[in-house]
Amino acid sequence: MDLQISVFLLFVLFTAGHSLSCYECTGSCAVQKVKTCLRGSSKCMSSTTATQFGEISAKVKIKDCAADCASGFMNIGIGKTFLACCNVKDAADPPNGKKCYYCDGQSCSNILSCSGSEDRCFKATGTFEGQSTVVKGCLSKSICDAATSVGDVQGVSCCSGNLCNGAQSVTQSFLFLCCSLLSFILLH
Repeated sequence: MDLQISVFLLFVLFTAGHSLSCYECTGSCAVQKVKTCLRGSSKCMSSTTATQFGEISAKVKIKDCAADCASGFMNIGIGKTFLACCNVKDAADPPNGKKCYYCDGQSCSNILSCSGSEDRCFKATGTFEGQSTVVKGCLSKSICDAATSVGDVQGVSCCSGNLCNGAQSVTQSFLFLCCSLLSFILLH
């Protein structure tokens, strides 16, 4: 018994001084480096965002240290983000049968097929340059729980039924709201 306690105390003593290290990269993440995280960071996070707006498409990966991390998917029709803790590989996301509305800059009556763990529909509203802005799409429950109040965004609401986030028109500033929502999730 004393030997077990001694081994436990030695383990705690030797591991207490170690800092958290995470992979760090932005962009394609073809080159990653190991980063020692600053105090206050308790998790490693990874995000992959793929966007398609007309003929323009882009894929951006980010890996870094984070104070906290929520895992899951967010899909707004023209873009999809996968967030994960511990710098895991991008997950495959088969369709799951759930459907939500999304906004494309002209209308919010477009129907989106959710996939993977996207088990909630969401609607976020805000004001940018005096114009009301709406973003809609699919989210994982964990992302929805983490995004209930975001900086300039007055309301993020989630629901669990098919097409429960309503079809309404949208103004042209919805991309700014998307960036605010993604920035909040990635940086908090």
